[in-house]
Formats: sequence, C-alpha cells, structure tokens
Amino acid sequence: MLLAPCFPPVNAPLRTLALRAELGQRRTMSKPLRFVTKAEALKEEYKGRTNYWLTRPELTGAKDLQVCEATLPAGEGHAFHTHPELEEMIYVLAGEVEQWVETEKRVLRPGDSAHIPAGVVHATFNASRADATILAILSPGASQGPFMVDVSGESPWKDLRARG
Repeated sequence: MLLAPCFPPVNAPLRTLALRAELGQRRTMSKPLRFVTKAEALKEEYKGRTNYWLTRPELTGAKDLQVCEATLPAGEGHAFHTHPELEEMIYVLAGEVEQWVETEKRVLRPGDSAHIPAGVVHATFNASRADATILAILSPGASQGPFMVDVSGESPWKDLRARG
C-alpha cells in the first residue's frame, strides 16, 4: 500500500495533511498486527525511496505511537513544519542529517536523536552526498487536527538555513 509522502521535496511547499482520515480509508484492519515486516508495513514512495510506517493505529492498533523508517536522499529533506498535536523523536539509523528544532541546528549521526515537543517548528535535511535513514517516532497515534502544518514559506523559517 502506498501513502502520500511524509517527506515532500525540500523545494516544494508542504500541504497541511490529515493523514489519520486519509489512511483510515485506505486500509481496513481485520486484526491488529503484533509483528510487522517491511512487506506488511504501510509504504510511501519518496524520491525513488520507500518509507515504511511500522506502527500506526490502522496497522497495529497503536493508540499512542506512530513509527516511520524514512530514507532521505542526498540533498533532500523535510522542510520546516510542525505537528500541532504530536510530539516527535528523530533517531538517525544511517548517514547524517541536519536537524533543526526551532532556530537551533545540530548535525545528527547514527545513534543521535532529537526530541520535538508538540507544536514546535522543526526540519530535517540531508545535506550529505549519500542517503540518510531515520526513525520518526510520533505520539500519540492519532490527532484531531492536521497531522502536519507547513511553515517553510513563513519568516523566520524561509531564510533560516541560509543564515545557519
């Protein structure tokens, strides 16, 4: 099953997503999975890579957790945005990413992580020449409002990388 990309191109505006409703219409769960293989994961195609949602309410019945293994191709990323109702942890599995939490930037390598409280603006970019793979861990498993809100075209976010 393919989903809308959770990591749209850096230069393309992100749209406000309500994935909860969108995903609920695409997959009906007869029995929640307790073990999830990559073949069973919910898949999204992004820039020639496949991202894997390993747990979501419609896949595992999880109420408080979402986990996505995402590969960001070289030069791509997830521009400045916020998850109004979800906190997130980014954990680097391979490669390195330029991680922003509000106006603070760090380069994260395998084993490094960043915690983003709900409603906090953040972005993840792969500024290297090789793929980077992360786990995006979000909680709770669902939200009432939009999953994500794009702020990449607004000040100060639209100019922050150029200054950083």
